[in-house]
Amino acid sequence: RLEMRDFGVKVSVIEPGYFKTLITSVENVEKNFLSIWEKLPAETKASYGQNYLNEFLVSLRKMQKRCNPDLRLVTDCMEHALTSRHPRTRYSAGWDAKLLYIPLSYLPSALTDLV
Repeated sequence: RLEMRDFGVKVSVIEPGYFKTLITSVENVEKNFLSIWEKLPAETKASYGQNYLNEFLVSLRKMQKRCNPDLRLVTDCMEHALTSRHPRTRYSAGWDAKLLYIPLSYLPSALTDLV
């Protein structure tokens, strides 16, 4: 963002929370993860263990339930950034981005690791 300033280009950063998209689709993510898992050497699979795989898939399904289906929140930020006379430097779309991720970004890493 700052590198572009010298060229007269204003960059706005849009930081969305979790939204339902193809990227967060449980079916796609699970299929890709399992495909990679199957290609891993037996030694690597043993290091992680079957329990790791199972817990990851469970957490993936839980995350999907928390994804916001209202993509308008993100596209509204994009529209404002593109059409506003004075766009903001940062946009946060979704309650999780505003109430969780931004405050976490100000905390020390050791504390965010605990959260």
